[in-house]
Amino acid sequence: MEAPFEKLETLEVAIGRVLARNPSPYTYTGTQTYLVGSHELVVIDPGPDRPDHVAAVIAAIGGRPVKAIACTHTHNDHSPASRALKEATGAPIIGCAPLALDSDGPRADAAFDPDYAPDEVLDDGQSILFDGGWRLTAVATPGHTSNHLCFFMDGNGALFTGDHVMGWSTTVVVPPDGDMGAYMDSLRKLRAREDRIFYPAHGAPVTRPDQYLRGLIGHRMQRERQILGLLAEGVTTIPAIVAAAYPGLDGRLVGAAGGTVAAHLLDLRARGLVEEGEGETWTPSPSNA
Repeated sequence: MEAPFEKLETLEVAIGRVLARNPSPYTYTGTQTYLVGSHELVVIDPGPDRPDHVAAVIAAIGGRPVKAIACTHTHNDHSPASRALKEATGAPIIGCAPLALDSDGPRADAAFDPDYAPDEVLDDGQSILFDGGWRLTAVATPGHTSNHLCFFMDGNGALFTGDHVMGWSTTVVVPPDGDMGAYMDSLRKLRAREDRIFYPAHGAPVTRPDQYLRGLIGHRMQRERQILGLLAEGVTTIPAIVAAAYPGLDGRLVGAAGGTVAAHLLDLRARGLVEEGEGETWTPSPSNA
């Protein structure tokens, strides 16, 4: 794959990125670690604990002081390198909360990082001050995971969106930790903002955030209508819904599609639009039939 792995790319003043060599059906070209600041840095989404990636990020830092290592969430392609970078730079790990999972079941997305140990957890609206005046503010965006944060660069208009908004694909939302209702609320929360540009952890920058968010919300609403229509036609199991709703899907993504359908069904059940029956079947609720 032609991609600038392990190289510092300058995107604009005070924003650079280093691409990890971990491409996959879920990560696109790989995880993008952002270096924000000029003389003093914040490292956003340190990435997977790969020696080549950690070495590339340290080289990109170039001896500059690091105020914080900020994690949007704790999937294994985002937070594990925080420990190695903390050891190398002395910077604290600041950002999302640790995640306590109620289920050890299989996941369609990257596994969670069980060793993530932040020095400080940021709540919605709390900030990191760095580099003589820059402010990086946490924006709580649960949905993809319950602990997901975006980070807003005050005075610049850039929002670092982690996996909440990606630049190449829709986001995987897999229960039990992924929550479709929370994800949709978080998308609408971002639409109410006026951010200039999104820098996602995977894919290209989003230069028209409102238009892009409108498309993501519309896509999820269309998928919801499709699922309700299939249920009304008697397609009642998640595998059958996936087969009907995602024709020609890459086999490696079937698990993710099943998780997303499950997330939609759980949200629809919470809103009283569907019911779960015996044998892992689903039907429209009587009032919605």
